[in-house]
Amino acid sequence: MALNDPLRDGIGEELRRPVHAAVTQLADQLAALAGSATAAVLFYGSGLRDETLDGVLDFYVLLDDVGAWPGSRLAALANRVLPPNVAYLERTVADRPVRAKVAVMSLAQFAAGMTGEGLDTTLWARFSQPCRCVHARSETDRAALASAVQDAVKTAARWAAALGPERGAAEDYWRALFARTYVAEIRVERSGRADDLVARDAARYAELLPLAWTAAGIAFNVSSEGELSPQRDHGDRRGAARRWAWRQRLGKPLNALRLLKAACTFDGAADYVAWKVERHSGVHLDLSDWQRRHPLLAAPGVYWRLRRAGILR
Repeated sequence: MALNDPLRDGIGEELRRPVHAAVTQLADQLAALAGSATAAVLFYGSGLRDETLDGVLDFYVLLDDVGAWPGSRLAALANRVLPPNVAYLERTVADRPVRAKVAVMSLAQFAAGMTGEGLDTTLWARFSQPCRCVHARSETDRAALASAVQDAVKTAARWAAALGPERGAAEDYWRALFARTYVAEIRVERSGRADDLVARDAARYAELLPLAWTAAGIAFNVSSEGELSPQRDHGDRRGAARRWAWRQRLGKPLNALRLLKAACTFDGAADYVAWKVERHSGVHLDLSDWQRRHPLLAAPGVYWRLRRAGILR
């Protein structure tokens, strides 16, 4: 390991930055659900960016074996085949209600998704963005997690060099990259979402890109005006464009499969939908125990209630 590794040091420091005490307490509760098999818990997403506890907080729980997470054998098998599984939880933390969407996978699956060798873009794109390690079983697990996040940043930087402008500010490359990843996924994002995402942490992204290019072995020039230009020939760019086209072509079917799997394995799906409806419309949905146990069967009836209430048109 290099004695002086600015990317490693920067990512390590970022992962350790403090978060709201309620987030840490909730992460400890999530870790306890799988006991000693929990290697680490990551916090990311809009709750981290907005520094608020009012919405749904996003976590990744990383395990030695996904079978350690509470649930059926079928759910564990589905998670081994097409990770992650997702759950929605409501807890009382620090005397206030907190909601969380929790993705669960093994640390080995997580690390593999960061390298960008497969067709899936979701994991490395998500964790090249800011995140925090809010629970770690040991310093060894924390180091393994940090190494995986570094891989995510390097993967993102390689694709940014290939898909971004021939020259420009660091933020231009990140905006181009995130705009492409949104197209490759099934996501409802308004126009300009990539611009907003980068603008929130412009200094971070500006500092990170040259560090990541250096770590990834990508040579680049810096103009007197501060513009960056990676040294990639046209053949490299054409080859990268073809490889990305496959990821874009197959990304939506892959994410559609995840949605279908989630319909069968998403713990707390009915409560999550009810919360979203109340948050955006003010209408409270009283769900029966049967509707909570059978969200797919209950969906047509809930849809009809929302139509009659004028929420869906």
